[in-house]
Amino acid sequence: MNSSAGMLGLLVLVTLVAGLVAALAAALAGLLARMDGASVAAAALRAGGAFSVALTVLTALAALGVSLLR
Repeated sequence: MNSSAGMLGLLVLVTLVAGLVAALAAALAGLLARMDGASVAAAALRAGGAFSVALTVLTALAALGVSLLR
């Protein structure tokens, strides 16, 4: 396996893990908001916010990791 294929595989893996972690964070935030008594709309709004924040942080970390590997 050459370096380019390895880097592509690592990029795909990091993307999948970031998406999974962001989705889990959103589901947990929505669940906790509903348990706290928020309406479905408010819980969905909190879940969306948690998803976007988690995805932003994980993307920044992935970009940092790629820059350090170069």
